[in-house]
Amino acid sequence: MKYLLIYLLIINVLAFLVMGADKRRARNQAWRIPEKTLFFLSIIGGSPGSILGMYLFRHKTRHWYFVVGMPLILVAQIVLAILVYYVTHR
Repeated sequence: MKYLLIYLLIINVLAFLVMGADKRRARNQAWRIPEKTLFFLSIIGGSPGSILGMYLFRHKTRHWYFVVGMPLILVAQIVLAILVYYVTHR
């Protein structure tokens, strides 16, 4: 459990920082981080960090697939965590 929490902390900080880096690159018209990378970080556990970064940096908030997709990923992860908990604690 300790390692899971450490992993989630690291992946969320990374997702948050990557969202900020992509916003900075967008402002500077530099090479951008692919959207599939942003979604991948969210899917592997960084959805809270991605959502926080999205709104704090005001990045990707005009794209419906981010505004809807990121929270849906978070909800799916919460549901999956609840299911895993109940299946393993019977």
